[in-house]
Amino acid sequence: MISSCKRVMQAMGIAAAILLIPHGLFGQLTAAEENRWVGDTPATAPPLASDLSPNLTRKDVSHAIEKVADWQLARAEPGFSQDWTFAALYTGFMAVPKAANGETYQQAMLQMAKKFNWQLGPRLQHADDQAIGQTYLELYLRYHDPAMMAPTREHLEATMALPDDPEKPLWWWCDALFMAPPVLAKLSQATGERKYLDFMDHEWWITSGLLYSPSNHLFFRDKSFLDKHEANGRSIFWSRGNGWVFAGLARVLALMPPDYPSRPKYIAQFKQMAEELAGLQGADGLWMPGLLDAAAYRLPENSGSAFYAYGFAYGINSGILSRAKYQPVVQKAWQGLLSHIYEDGRLGCIQPIGAAPGDFTAASSYVFGTGAFLLAGSEVYRLAH
Repeated sequence: MISSCKRVMQAMGIAAAILLIPHGLFGQLTAAEENRWVGDTPATAPPLASDLSPNLTRKDVSHAIEKVADWQLARAEPGFSQDWTFAALYTGFMAVPKAANGETYQQAMLQMAKKFNWQLGPRLQHADDQAIGQTYLELYLRYHDPAMMAPTREHLEATMALPDDPEKPLWWWCDALFMAPPVLAKLSQATGERKYLDFMDHEWWITSGLLYSPSNHLFFRDKSFLDKHEANGRSIFWSRGNGWVFAGLARVLALMPPDYPSRPKYIAQFKQMAEELAGLQGADGLWMPGLLDAAAYRLPENSGSAFYAYGFAYGINSGILSRAKYQPVVQKAWQGLLSHIYEDGRLGCIQPIGAAPGDFTAASSYVFGTGAFLLAGSEVYRLAH
């Protein structure tokens, strides 16, 4: 008992030291990340929902999606920004199927895009400022208005003209593999120009070479974690960080032509991660904040867990992963996620903004975690009957 408590305290100490390292700068949050609409951690949790079913029927899945999406849209819309936090939410809203009131959320995304005049964030070298382009390009592919795509294309052209820095890759942290690569892949689809996909491919494997562990089949958050360890002595592999990558792989594969030369490498990495992650799933269907020391954490983490559910369900739906092997993983994950939805639609157990496993409360809810849940729901819906 004493040993277990000591390990928990050690893990919390590590997490406390690095929990508030944001995506762009060490030591302070960006103005967008301080936006109060991004999420909160209430002292008192509301009652849990009693109207949700884990059955994989489209009716039940749609109900869960809509319940969470309605709560989040009403709560967050006044604070919409171009930041990565909201960009992840926007991808979820865009993925909601029509049966779950998807058109309402997608119209809200259209109004959001018009509000920001289809502009990305200001930093050419920062994937976080490019993530919103995923939503802009999806809207372009629906409405075919060149003005919807032009700023994203101009921004990424400027990014592509920057020289590689051997000391610091363009995508130097693993989260970036969700933020920017799907934008480039979708821009390639929208324009028919392979140069965007080729640039993405070039940069992906630079980042993978730095941060992917061939033995663990997981990604370190960034190179500063290569020699950091959990309380049990194992390497720190952040759940949400790997969730960003697993979901990024799914989104890139969904857009990549079947005959693209390096597609087999992406499929191989996706399958390796799937195999590893399935073995780390908890009895409740979810994953802890730190993947290799589950005992050190008191609560599962639902942004990472939802990204995994999304990736596994996409893999099954696309024929990349075995349905017989992985559908039970999805079923358990979906049931676990539903168990953390509150009566009003809040999705809890989402770790706040950070860069490493950390502590949080059961009712902690942030927009990027909701986006992950909506992405998961969209693929679980396709899987359902």
